[in-house]
Amino acid sequence: MKILVLNCGSSSVKYQFIEMDGEKVLCKGIAERIGIDGSRLVHRIGEDKHVIERPLKNHEEAIKLILDVLLDPEIGVIKDLSEIAAVGHRVVHGAEAFASSVLIDDDVMKALEENAYLAPLHNPPNILGIKAIQKLLPNVPSVAVFDTAFHQSMPKKAFLYAIPYEFYEKYKIRRYGFHGTSHRYVSRRAAEILGRDYYDFKVITCHLGNGASIAAIRHGKSIDTSMGFTPLEGLVMGTRCGDIDPAIVVYLQQNLGLSVDQVYDILNKKSGVLGLTKNFSSDMRDIEDAALHGNELAQLALDIYIYRIAKYIGAYTAAMNGVDAIVFTAGVGENSPYIREKVCEYLGFLGVKIDKNLNNVKGVERIISTPDSKVAVLVIPTNEELVIARDTKYIVENKVKELKIV
Repeated sequence: MKILVLNCGSSSVKYQFIEMDGEKVLCKGIAERIGIDGSRLVHRIGEDKHVIERPLKNHEEAIKLILDVLLDPEIGVIKDLSEIAAVGHRVVHGAEAFASSVLIDDDVMKALEENAYLAPLHNPPNILGIKAIQKLLPNVPSVAVFDTAFHQSMPKKAFLYAIPYEFYEKYKIRRYGFHGTSHRYVSRRAAEILGRDYYDFKVITCHLGNGASIAAIRHGKSIDTSMGFTPLEGLVMGTRCGDIDPAIVVYLQQNLGLSVDQVYDILNKKSGVLGLTKNFSSDMRDIEDAALHGNELAQLALDIYIYRIAKYIGAYTAAMNGVDAIVFTAGVGENSPYIREKVCEYLGFLGVKIDKNLNNVKGVERIISTPDSKVAVLVIPTNEELVIARDTKYIVENKVKELKIV
C-alpha cells in the first residue's frame, strides 16, 4: 500500500510518499511560496534533488503539481494515480471533536470548518489541502491526523484555565496542546529502545524546533503539555514569547496604544529568541554561534531558553511523581548537543547524567545518558509523517471510521 502524506501550511505543502510494505519513503518534498512570486517545488528521491519553478496560485495547483511529479517518467515513482491507496493529512487542531485520527467525510469536514477559528493560521490551509485532494483524487480515501488528538487524554485539572467556567462551556477556551503526533511517536519509540512497557512508563518528551513544546506522558497517555489554547503558550521559541503575564497584553494596548493585531503579531512573530536578541535571529544555530563568539544577548537568550525547558521538565516530573526517560526531538532537540547538555545540568537532582561523547551527535537515534543515570536521556528524530501514514493505513485497511489513540 502506497500512501501520500500531506502537510499544508499557509503558503506551502510538504509531502511524503511512503510504501507501507517496509515503510520506505519513495520520495518527499515541498511546494513553497504558494500565491507568492518565486513559487517552486523541491522534490527529493533519496539523495537526488529536483527543483521545478512554476507559478502556484493556490493549494490546489500545488497539489496538482505534486501529483504530476509523482507520475513523471523521469523523476516520478508511480505509473498511475491508482497506485495512491490513500492520503493522510496533518491537521493542526481537532478541538474536542476529535480525540483520534479519522476517515474524512462530510461530517468531519463540517466539524473542521466549525472549529477553524481555534487555529486560524493553520486549519484553513489544512482544509484547503483536503478539498484539493477530494477534487483531484475523488475516489481515494483521506484521513485526518490531528496535532491535538494525543493530548485529549489530559485531565481537567491540567487543561482548564482559572477563568470563568462559562468561557470553557460556551467557547471551548482550554489547553489543547500541539505537536501531539511527534510526542506520541518519540515517547513510544523511547519505550521500544529501552525495552520498557509503554503502558508502565513515565516519559517527558521535548519537541524543540522553531515552535517548541514539552509533554508529560504517563502510561502511554499525555497528562500535560506546555502549549495551550494556542501554540503561543509555554517555552521560549524562535519568534513566540511562551509564558508571560497576561497583564502585559493589556499594558501594551493601554500604554503603548497598540491594537489587538499588533500585540498578537509581536507575541507570535517578534518575540522569543528573535526578540531577546534585538532581531538578530530566530534560528538557534545562529544564536549558539553568536554566543560562542561573545554575543551577550545571544548568550542571554540561550540561557533563558534552556532555563524554561529545565523548569518544565522539573514541573512535569512532579506531575507524574517521577520520570523514567527524557527525550529530545525536532530540529533543535535533535541537533544541539550544547542545549541538551545545559538542560541536563539542571537535572542533577533527578540523578540525570549524560555522556558528553554520546551527546556529541546530531540527527540520529541514541541514548546519551550514562549507564548509572537514574533517568534515561535519549535523542530520537521525530517522524510525524510515518505516524500519519500508519494511522491512515490502519483506518483504510480495516475499514473503520477512526483510530483510537491508545
